Amino acid sequence: MYFVYTTAALILGFLLDLLLGDPQGRWHPIIAIGHLIGGAEKGLRRMFPKTKRGELFGGVCLVLIVTVVSTAVPLALVILFYKIHWIAGLLLETVLCYFILATRSLKTESMKVAQALEQEGLGAGRRAVSMIVGRDTERLDEAGVTKAAVETIAENASDGVLAPMLSMAVGGPVLGFFYKSINTMDSMVGYKNEKYLYFGRAAARLDDVVNFIPARMCAWFMIAASFLGGFSGKDAFRIYRRDRKKHASPNSAHTEAVMAGALQVQLAGDAWYFGKKKEKPTIGDDIRPVEREDIARANRLMYRTAWMGLIFCVVVKAGVLLAVWR
Repeated sequence: MYFVYTTAALILGFLLDLLLGDPQGRWHPIIAIGHLIGGAEKGLRRMFPKTKRGELFGGVCLVLIVTVVSTAVPLALVILFYKIHWIAGLLLETVLCYFILATRSLKTESMKVAQALEQEGLGAGRRAVSMIVGRDTERLDEAGVTKAAVETIAENASDGVLAPMLSMAVGGPVLGFFYKSINTMDSMVGYKNEKYLYFGRAAARLDDVVNFIPARMCAWFMIAASFLGGFSGKDAFRIYRRDRKKHASPNSAHTEAVMAGALQVQLAGDAWYFGKKKEKPTIGDDIRPVEREDIARANRLMYRTAWMGLIFCVVVKAGVLLAVWR
């Protein structure tokens, strides 16, 4: 029956996320994981020498500490609540799934960029997009701000929605938190700069591994969603095949390529990080100029992709359950 409970929790958690969005507050478990990462980093940097080998080993220890704690705590809670009653366990898993998914919050935060550009101008748009991207935003024009928001929606359709959804479909919210701990570490320490080049390498490489399959699945779901109307499915498929490897990350360009093709715009290109310009290839064809409305369009495509992912997970789990029962 636990197989049924985890499936129900995933569906209910997804619906809660769409209805309520990500709750804010210091007690959010993902924020707690962030505090754990920050505290562990400080302690490990004091323990290990500031050498290449020392920082590499410290980064490995960080991964071990964060993943073990982030997985053990929800596992203990799930076991405890199911011992109390199956309804208590189901309710807890539903809430945990709700915390892990970020479908509505991705839309909310990205739409703040479009609203800021429309209502307050470029400066406000730059400030809004700086909250959801890791690049420098001071030099971006309006098209650059819009591109950054669209690219974030495309990338997080996998990292923030489909990948954790697939994790929870396989192992419930416990595996979901294992995934989120890795993804959160990558967002905090997985930079190729002087501070994190070695210390953050283990987290960045592990994030590449756990996102390898989800990124590709998300791209195909997004291609299918592009054919449902309002988007160019043919261009989504064409640009995906051509540009899916045009990124330093082995995963990020997959969904960005589909998004660029579906919207018939050009994304990516050179960007500034920590005051240094990084040359990056463009993704997609410049069929038409990027415009503010593309942020809303990207969110519609992301929502369709999320629903496809949920339906896929439920159908596969139902098929496995029927096969077992037979």
